[in-house]
Amino acid sequence: MLTIKDITDYLESIAPLHLQESYDNVGLIVGDPNREVTGVLTSLDCLEVTVAEAVERGCNLIVAHHPIVFRGLKRLNGADYVERTVIEAIKQDVAIYAIHTNLDNVFDGVNKRIAERLDLRKYKILKPKAEDPNIGSGMVGDLPAPMESQAFLQYLTERMQAQVVRHTEPLAGRISRVAVCGGAGGFTLGAAKQAGAQVLVTADYKYHEFFDADGQIMICDIGHYESEQFTTQLLAELLSNKFRTFAVLCTKHNTNPVRYYEHSSEKSS
Repeated sequence: MLTIKDITDYLESIAPLHLQESYDNVGLIVGDPNREVTGVLTSLDCLEVTVAEAVERGCNLIVAHHPIVFRGLKRLNGADYVERTVIEAIKQDVAIYAIHTNLDNVFDGVNKRIAERLDLRKYKILKPKAEDPNIGSGMVGDLPAPMESQAFLQYLTERMQAQVVRHTEPLAGRISRVAVCGGAGGFTLGAAKQAGAQVLVTADYKYHEFFDADGQIMICDIGHYESEQFTTQLLAELLSNKFRTFAVLCTKHNTNPVRYYEHSSEKSS
């Protein structure tokens, strides 16, 4: 019999809990670790619809990248989506596990998957922690061949399935070296410049922060969901390669709360 703890122990062997950032809340958030696993559903976020999908598809464990609970809950009365999700998970006996910044901070984690999507070569951790080159934030590597900036933006949009790319002025010349950081990765900008990257691909940039490019690099903000969406498949692959006695499924739901409006006007002749 495989238990939820067997699954979480394996995940923590890949991304140990101590590698999470201080503000984070990774690990088993809801559920009994000794419960037998019937199936696992992987997702970027865990919402009410995710719990309903897990029940419908026979899964009693959700492994999500983002933790549904970031701060302490003083009440559970369904006042917001966080409380409603936790209540529904408890009611349906579905466990929720979060593997967030600890998965961001390992070599075979979120940022490696982005590097693979962009087909980067000779990639390595962008901003290593302490003395271990395999632990840290972001990834940096080389494109298969140098690209003009417009060609790269098209390539980035297609490879990362992004609807919008907010970016600063491109540098002169072709792009060959690219830094990436899933989610809010503005804190890696200095490391990206130091690594000689012509581009930093990340998300959650604010208006004034774009000025920090300062003509030294092109910042490309593709959106938080878009930058991390392939983590769902990464988690499913890690688990299905290790455990074969139960189903490991990717969510069918797009949990991105952001919608995009595109205005198009046709000139009358």
